[in-house]
Amino acid sequence: MMPIPHRAVLRPLPVAVLAFGLALTAIAPAARAQDATPQPLAIGSAIPMADAAMQGVDGKTHTIASERGKKGTLVIFACNHCPYVKAWEERMVALGNQWRSKGVGVIAINANDPEAFPEDDLAGMQARAKQRGMKYAYVMDGTSDVARAFGATRTPEAFLFDASGKLVYHGAIDDNAHEPSQVKERYLADALAATASGKPVPVADTKSIGCSIKYRPKA
Repeated sequence: MMPIPHRAVLRPLPVAVLAFGLALTAIAPAARAQDATPQPLAIGSAIPMADAAMQGVDGKTHTIASERGKKGTLVIFACNHCPYVKAWEERMVALGNQWRSKGVGVIAINANDPEAFPEDDLAGMQARAKQRGMKYAYVMDGTSDVARAFGATRTPEAFLFDASGKLVYHGAIDDNAHEPSQVKERYLADALAATASGKPVPVADTKSIGCSIKYRPKA
């Protein structure tokens, strides 16, 4: 006769081991949620954190609400060090200055942690605003919470709201950062012109290309 196999004895795990495993199971989803890439605002969304106070290069406190325009509001997440911002900056400033004079509110927000990139500190912002002749607010998101609320992940990244405060365009400045003469699609310029005229935006959502935002650590 064949011998009857010996059955393995399953011993219960110690309580401490079980507790540790359960704790890891509970922590993992929270960690994944915290590290997940933020999702940008959906078209049609209202302006988030419109009353959040942010320090400007002019030494004053600004909010998105304080910079809103009668014909719309443009929010651009930018910084000083990013090569993509530098490549697009002349065009961004020209658009910002032009449309601010035509009734569109404009605010540029730097949400980067200057501990990661010292060039992105307030002094650097002040120098850049003066150098480029910015006629609109350039402010520091001192907690990065405004950027998180927008779901912004890149610099530059544009969010254009209509006169009622609803998002009508999100994405890139145009289709060619480094070769201005080769631009074929002027996404933001076209969106601004349409919004200021009360017309539908021709292309409402494009992919933002640039440097990742260096969020400040959460408090």
